Amino acid sequence: MSQPQSRYTQQNPNPLVDRSVKVPEVIQYICGDCGAQTAMQPSEFIRCKECGHRVMYKPRTTRSSIRGSLIIGPGCL
Repeated sequence: MSQPQSRYTQQNPNPLVDRSVKVPEVIQYICGDCGAQTAMQPSEFIRCKECGHRVMYKPRTTRSSIRGSLIIGPGCL
């Protein structure tokens, strides 16, 4: 007598895991010496491609801040 086939054999064992290939992200940096913008991957050494300087800065985000609307005036305290 053969065993009945399980209804779970064709389902993904972990459906929440994304199995697509991820492209390495590129991060923008600004050189501390010459000011040139350089795109680097996380696995690369931190060094400017223009002048070779090792101090690199990430540019600030342009997200709007909520804190500006939460300023409490002198009459509110």
